[in-house]
Amino acid sequence: MSTVAVPTRPRRRGAGLGLLAWLVGIAFFLPIAWMALTSFHSEADAATNPPSFAASLTLDGYREFFGTAGGASPWPALINSTVASVASTLCVLLLALPAAYALSVRPVRKWTDVLFFFLSTKMMPAVAGLLPIYLFAKNAGLLDNIWLLVLLYTAMNLPIAVWMMQSFLAEVPVAVIEAAQIDGARLPTILARVVAPIALPGIAATALICFIFSWNELLFARVLTGVVAETAPVFLTGFITSQGLFLAKVCAASLVISLPVLAAGFAAQDKLVQGLSLGAVK
Repeated sequence: MSTVAVPTRPRRRGAGLGLLAWLVGIAFFLPIAWMALTSFHSEADAATNPPSFAASLTLDGYREFFGTAGGASPWPALINSTVASVASTLCVLLLALPAAYALSVRPVRKWTDVLFFFLSTKMMPAVAGLLPIYLFAKNAGLLDNIWLLVLLYTAMNLPIAVWMMQSFLAEVPVAVIEAAQIDGARLPTILARVVAPIALPGIAATALICFIFSWNELLFARVLTGVVAETAPVFLTGFITSQGLFLAKVCAASLVISLPVLAAGFAAQDKLVQGLSLGAVK
């Protein structure tokens, strides 16, 4: 009676790739874990080299960040970042969805040239447009205005959003759209009730990326805002002073400011994976 040999090489290869993925994931997670641990140390323990992992834990860094120890409150900056990121992301989605529809489902002439133009706008260094935008904002009286950041973030994220959503909407069956047109549905209804539900994973992935880009933006926010429209990244840079670098307080502030992005990514991780697997990033 003959026996069939069970192939072990594919299993070993799969186990090796799985182990490598875990090691890479741990390597990316270690700096975040180190930052979180340092945020619970006192400034004296955080400044030791090498760091003391067995040092006593304290919440002094978080108390100083939230202003309970007499410092500036971070809530205005956090609210400004939330308003700028959420409002600009909504504006990007409202503009990118019909544009991507015109470039994918109902493509215009030379649509590839249009996509290349959108992508080429991201190739210019942001600092190259900083001075003209600053002069425009100064003459228009828009310095230290949160709605100027909303406008800028919308313009900055719109090209990449159109590029991504064009690939997402290309996967929408044309027959479904034609059936809705036969039933008398107009374009706004088709976009809201037919295209958007089908392309929801791609829209969620695009929204998350635009939100992250807006939340993390520092250059324009640092130059164009002051006290009223200060965002969270700008507020974070204020912890680095001539008096020194307070590691525990900086780590506590960095962790708190990173939480909205981490929470949004965790909440939308299934949509993000589905959206990126539709073909936008391959």
